[in-house]
Amino acid sequence: MIQAAKSILLVVSALFPIVDPIGGSPVFLSLTRQYPPETRKLLARRIAIDSFILLIGSFAIGSHVLSFFGISIPVVQVGGGLIVISTGWAMLNQKDDSDRSTVSRAVSCTHALRDAFYPLTLPLTVGPGSISVAITLGANEPHHLKANLLALLGAAVGSAIVAVTIYLSYAFADRLGAIIGPTGINVMIKLSAFLLVCIGVQILWNGASRLLIALPTLKP
Repeated sequence: MIQAAKSILLVVSALFPIVDPIGGSPVFLSLTRQYPPETRKLLARRIAIDSFILLIGSFAIGSHVLSFFGISIPVVQVGGGLIVISTGWAMLNQKDDSDRSTVSRAVSCTHALRDAFYPLTLPLTVGPGSISVAITLGANEPHHLKANLLALLGAAVGSAIVAVTIYLSYAFADRLGAIIGPTGINVMIKLSAFLLVCIGVQILWNGASRLLIALPTLKP
């Protein structure tokens, strides 16, 4: 049980700062501000469940899947960084509500849930950084059966804790929007979009720099 408790603390302390559900709630709100509160809460629950499955799957079999396809973690970081940059750039160029010539239509719950996994879960909530950390944690665990089962149990509980914080932060993101008002929301959206672009560039650079270091040195 001590081993499982250590795994729980390790998973939570390693993943929570990277997933950062509290910091991601403004981005979630900006992408779902046309949805009614009930749909937003249902969407937050689906994202939390998908995030849990993605994290525990990365911990348990992530390194084996990447090895099977011959994909390295730096390549995952480069691809994920490009997606994050693209999403942030699209948000930066999105028109304000006051500039829209058409009234936003009500979006059905079915339509909203189509975006639950991509891009709201992957890469905006659980991105390449979170996946690479989960894969690294899983690869470094002992490989004998008893210790591996305890580590997997600890990872499942730790991932569940992170998933709960994702749900709470996203489901009640509109409370923050009600406090700061429409102007504050617009400022928050643009600032979050800029930070999202910066995060994507950082993820891209982390992967690209490791790939460049791995290149053979060219001799004159």
